[in-house]
Amino acid sequence: MKLSERKKKILQIVVDDYIDTAMPVSSSSIANKYLTDISSATVRSELSALEELGFLTQLHTSSGRIPSPEAYKLYVSELMVKDKLSVKELNYIKRIFTEKSGNIEHVIKNAVKVISELTNYTSIGVPATGADEKIEVIKLVRFKPTATLVIIVTQSRLYKDNFIQISEDVTDKQVESYSEMLSKILVGKTLNEVANSGEELINEFNDYRDVFYKVIEALKEYVSESEEVVMEGKEKILQHPEYADVDNIKKFLSVVSSNDRIADIMTSENGKELKLNVQIGSKEEGSCVPDGCSVVSATYSVNGQKLGTYGVIGPSRMDYQKVVSVLENVGKILESILSGK
Repeated sequence: MKLSERKKKILQIVVDDYIDTAMPVSSSSIANKYLTDISSATVRSELSALEELGFLTQLHTSSGRIPSPEAYKLYVSELMVKDKLSVKELNYIKRIFTEKSGNIEHVIKNAVKVISELTNYTSIGVPATGADEKIEVIKLVRFKPTATLVIIVTQSRLYKDNFIQISEDVTDKQVESYSEMLSKILVGKTLNEVANSGEELINEFNDYRDVFYKVIEALKEYVSESEEVVMEGKEKILQHPEYADVDNIKKFLSVVSSNDRIADIMTSENGKELKLNVQIGSKEEGSCVPDGCSVVSATYSVNGQKLGTYGVIGPSRMDYQKVVSVLENVGKILESILSGK
């Protein structure tokens, strides 16, 4: 059913007021504070209709209404007025990223830190795995008589923590020759392409097949590594009244204590551009996010290269206006600085 403009306005007021106060919203409050030209009885009738439609719930017959998960979804998609960050907040974001923008690890940690500080919620970052990045440099470096270090440089990463075993009889000149052959054949291919390569690529190595297989195994480890999760401000959840309830804390911890689960939630709808994804928890079977929680995330990219997905987890009664504004501005400023604009 399509909502009338009046119903939409009343629903927006209920959500805004509940986010601000954490208290059920009554018809008299709406009529006296926001819609003075409409009677309390009319507002009460509209609230009852919205409740029947599944947008509002009432804890007690004498209490006001609170938004349902469906109300938050409609609020974010249609009713919410985006917040604007202050000049001070925008300058803070620029300063943090400008200071250490040359190191991707610092960029990831700073993004999570900035988002948590500006939203006052627990923030989470899931960096892109890099499996689709092209190899720019691949090199073997003799580490000791029976081992060489595999160094791989992609568009945004340096991999240098994998060793392959070789015979002590292999000379340094041979190691250099292996390195040149690997570079000739693999540079320009993505990690995924090499890790999943078929016999046609293997055949190009002829006498170097043993070394090639070992390098492939090293690459497969990089590609298959579980997604790293960076988190900041986990304790901030306790500042919100919903989490005075032990059951709600358990629901929250069930998500943030599992890296695999939070990574699945955060990256469930990734795109290659700055893309906002709002997930409202519910009691429905199959819901990734538990009832009473919400996750708002954005995928960040620079020059078409995905950096990862960043966002916040908090109560369903989240300040979506602030969160969305922070995520959008962090993404835009980060892209501007890293692309040199």
